[in-house]
Amino acid sequence: MKLSLKISMIFFASLSLFDKAYSLTDSQIKQICKNEKSYLICINNLKEKKSELQKGNLIEIPVIPFKK
Repeated sequence: MKLSLKISMIFFASLSLFDKAYSLTDSQIKQICKNEKSYLICINNLKEKKSELQKGNLIEIPVIPFKK
């Protein structure tokens, strides 16, 4: 029990050290928007979010629930 507690504490401590967020590349953005109805709007929205993330600002990410 103590060993698993120590391992989990080390794991969570190491996660807090890596507080960097990596944004999508342009090719990943194009691949995501490939199936969207409004292709150019999707690309513009994702590029705006990418620039805000690179500036260090917080962005809002919508969560879509999974339906089985």
